[in-house]
Amino acid sequence: MGEPVDTAFKTTGSKWLLPVSEHLGFPLDQVNFLACQFFALAAAFWFRLYLSPGHANPLIRHAVATLLGIAFLIFCFGWYSAHILTVVLASYLIIIKADINNVHRYTMVTAMGYLTACQVSRVFIYNYGILSTDFSGPLMIVTQKITTLAFQLHDGMCKKPEQLTSEQRSMAINVRPSLIEYLSYNLNFLSVLVGPCSNYKDYTDFIEGRHISRRLRQHVGTCNGQNGYDKTPEPSPLNAVIQKLLVCCGCMLLFLVVTRSLPIKHNADLDFVSSAPFLTRLTYAFFSIQAARPKFYFAWTLADAVNNAAGYGFQGMDENGKPSWDFICNINIIGIETATSFKTFIDNWNMRTGIWLKMVCYDRAPKHQLALTFILSALWHGVYPGYYFTFLTAIPITIAARAIRKSIRHYFLGSRVLKLGYDILTWAATQLAICYTVMPFLLLAVDETIIYYRSMYFHVHIISILAAVALRRKQNPRDPSASATNSKTFSSTSSSSSSSSSVSCPAKCQPVHSNNNDKVD
Repeated sequence: MGEPVDTAFKTTGSKWLLPVSEHLGFPLDQVNFLACQFFALAAAFWFRLYLSPGHANPLIRHAVATLLGIAFLIFCFGWYSAHILTVVLASYLIIIKADINNVHRYTMVTAMGYLTACQVSRVFIYNYGILSTDFSGPLMIVTQKITTLAFQLHDGMCKKPEQLTSEQRSMAINVRPSLIEYLSYNLNFLSVLVGPCSNYKDYTDFIEGRHISRRLRQHVGTCNGQNGYDKTPEPSPLNAVIQKLLVCCGCMLLFLVVTRSLPIKHNADLDFVSSAPFLTRLTYAFFSIQAARPKFYFAWTLADAVNNAAGYGFQGMDENGKPSWDFICNINIIGIETATSFKTFIDNWNMRTGIWLKMVCYDRAPKHQLALTFILSALWHGVYPGYYFTFLTAIPITIAARAIRKSIRHYFLGSRVLKLGYDILTWAATQLAICYTVMPFLLLAVDETIIYYRSMYFHVHIISILAAVALRRKQNPRDPSASATNSKTFSSTSSSSSSSSSVSCPAKCQPVHSNNNDKVD
């Protein structure tokens, strides 16, 4: 959302809504995306009510979900949708034909290699004036799903239970999926355009009618003796969907009123950089980054609402005994806006991608987990230089933030006033560090990134490196768990634990299968 309508001619999808695009002043690719997502919302209600597991067998549900998903891809991306279908079919051949001991490696290389090739071609097709909803978005989601399934299949068929973590054991797959199951998981209309990526077992539970009963079974506090989960009426997602749609409306309003008035590119404008004082540049950078978030909030919250409308995403009962529909929640807006640490911000942003990175990279890398995970994240996002500036910059900031918290936080816990002051200071530092770190991600180009970082005097780079080096020498050697704690990059999503309610995720956004000590983005 946000480019002038002159990019419409590049759209390879349907032109049916071109008059609407011209009337509203939105690019056609964005109008097509919104049309598909709102149609998906209506179809999701129909899917839950008229194609529920009690009314239709799993084969019908798989087939309908797949066909609608493919239709959305063709409508939005035209012949470019062939890229997505090609990598899904190629990966299925690997799943059924390749040596099961290496299926995860072959699939990762194939899916990430194909994604990277498409990302390179995307640079030549769109240059730096990329469409906000081009075909690479669904291809990125499909890559997550393909590799997730492959690793979980390898866990289930090649490893002994004692070799797996509890999370890996619960998600391990013991039987190769059929073609229709594989297509449905990867291409279903609920998540084909913008995600989120969920586990294969969770998705098949949803299709086959076990999703809600399993969540209730895990929350034994909602059952009492003779009145078990199997006798509990199926909760309705209507209230959750309405709340999330209201959040979407607020985000759209913010986008129309605020985002367009604070363009990101102005941070690298030579006249602005050369004439404005440092504090003015810093203030503009802060508010322009804040203004860039609503479009992401909108897309992820709408996708969550679509899944909920179909009956997918039930988390269980919250502490108040009310149903929570945040099982596949991708974002915690309150957690992001109130984050007091770099890690907490990461934990609340694009949460399902964080879980994927942790599952396929961080948990399995023999060493250098932090660096490899950030590099994989950058590669998954694309080949624009700005992505690599962002993720490489995040490494020293993450290390420095961890060292600072470990070294000084305990001095502020003895007094409410000191703790409040510490929280305010760390909130401001976190938000400014995030602004500095993600700016290249939005600027994309090397020249503009260098202009911005020079205008900021590289101050966050310098401070984080000095802090990491200085505080590393002061680490307490008496704590035997220090090295183990330091090795953990990402802890439980703050969206899961720091806030009991959120405008985007009314209850705790706590994926049941996420580890409470590790998370990445």
